[in-house]
Amino acid sequence: MSLEAELRCRMGQLDLEVEIKARDDEVVAFLGPNGAGKTTALRILAGLRGVDAGRVELDGATLDDAEAGVFVVPELRPIGVVFQDYLLFPYLSALDNVAFGLRSRGRRKAAARATAREWLERVGLADHAASRPAALSGGQAQRVALARALATEPRLLLLDEPLAALDVSARGEIRRELRRHLRSFEGVRLLVTHDPVDAATLADRLVVIEDGRVSQSGTFDAISAHPRSPYVADLVGLNLFHGRANEGVVTTDGGGELAIAERGVEGEVFAVVSPRAVALYSDEPHGSPRNRWAGTVTDVDVVASRVRVRIDGPVPLVAEVTRAAVQELGLEPGSRVWSAAKATEIDVYEA
Repeated sequence: MSLEAELRCRMGQLDLEVEIKARDDEVVAFLGPNGAGKTTALRILAGLRGVDAGRVELDGATLDDAEAGVFVVPELRPIGVVFQDYLLFPYLSALDNVAFGLRSRGRRKAAARATAREWLERVGLADHAASRPAALSGGQAQRVALARALATEPRLLLLDEPLAALDVSARGEIRRELRRHLRSFEGVRLLVTHDPVDAATLADRLVVIEDGRVSQSGTFDAISAHPRSPYVADLVGLNLFHGRANEGVVTTDGGGELAIAERGVEGEVFAVVSPRAVALYSDEPHGSPRNRWAGTVTDVDVVASRVRVRIDGPVPLVAEVTRAAVQELGLEPGSRVWSAAKATEIDVYEA
């Protein structure tokens, strides 16, 4: 099974133009900031909105083609959807919610309920068949929504922020369970998320969408190793700079300079610095670091046992230090500070 889609549409300020290819041997996640076009792309695939231009093909069958005038309505598409808020019918039991998709496709009531009961058993909710959505926890509602989507045996499964409505205590367990169900599903699987943990644990391949365009695609490890936009770099916790390399120095787009160890690299490049490779000082440091910049602290964020310090200056960056270092240096928004990084700690690759 395979999905091939060219999606072009305009909605308000969003100008979406993305190409999607997915197979049934992988889970693909759309990752990106709010308003980037992720959910709009999913809605087009589901048939909740048509393309202004382009096409959608699933297993060689055309579902949407603006030029040819083809548009298959949602209820006739072999697609299952799990919405962010699940959209369970409040006055139907869990059993009848799962049976609804089957009934809407013409299955007789008894047969639909029998299949729905089997699916509730698969997701561990056989004892809650008579419960209405209000009596279910967030995790249980998510499983009912997933069972409803899978019961129709779709060839394409779409999940829009499937874990976003869950509280933190439930997310880990439901994430593991969802991963198991996704692995066992025999079809194309696409999910939308803005959470890098969900993307890394649930998907085989990420498609990063920014401002309506695909900015990067690949495995989580590949994208983390070589981010190609500030959004991706911030997502994986790295400092990213775009500029030109010449004789061991990268001049960034903002006019700053970074000394690098790789003198053979020339031309347009990305330079990446891990926040943990950035050292902070109250006065200008001396010694081995070839990169030293004066700046002003703009944010101090505690993350577990470490503290991320955002610094504005000729080379704006984020440093990750200990709480003891923050207290010793008196770091707070508005503080003046010197940052330093060794040339050998800067990774450079072609832009």
